[in-house]
Amino acid sequence: MSTPILRTAARWALAGLLAAAGLAHLFWLRRGFRIAVPDWATRLLRTDKDMIVVASGAAELLLGTALVALPRERRRVGVAVAAFFVAVFPGNVHQWRTRRPAPGLRTDRARLLRLLLQPVLVAWALWATAPQERS
Repeated sequence: MSTPILRTAARWALAGLLAAAGLAHLFWLRRGFRIAVPDWATRLLRTDKDMIVVASGAAELLLGTALVALPRERRRVGVAVAAFFVAVFPGNVHQWRTRRPAPGLRTDRARLLRLLLQPVLVAWALWATAPQERS
């Protein structure tokens, strides 16, 4: 399989992951995701935990859609997705440090694996949206 096909498949898979996570943040797992929001974030952003969860869910939906709907902006969208993954990392660290369970993250091991997954997501976003190589 050639690299452009792999990158396209990776982009679509990432878009699907973002869309699913966004919907989960907005609907069925919304309450559980509040646990990952650090108290300092509510003070910094001057809002409550629920609004931060809703905003992150909306951002995930928009970014996932942009990955497939804006092919001419592919690289910029990829950088935005990577930046989003970096921006939510403190919440993942908070959840790991406080040992608080959330949907799908009920053990210390699961929370640690989630932390280790974050750099993979950043790399995935950047690789899947890299400019096409010209022959």
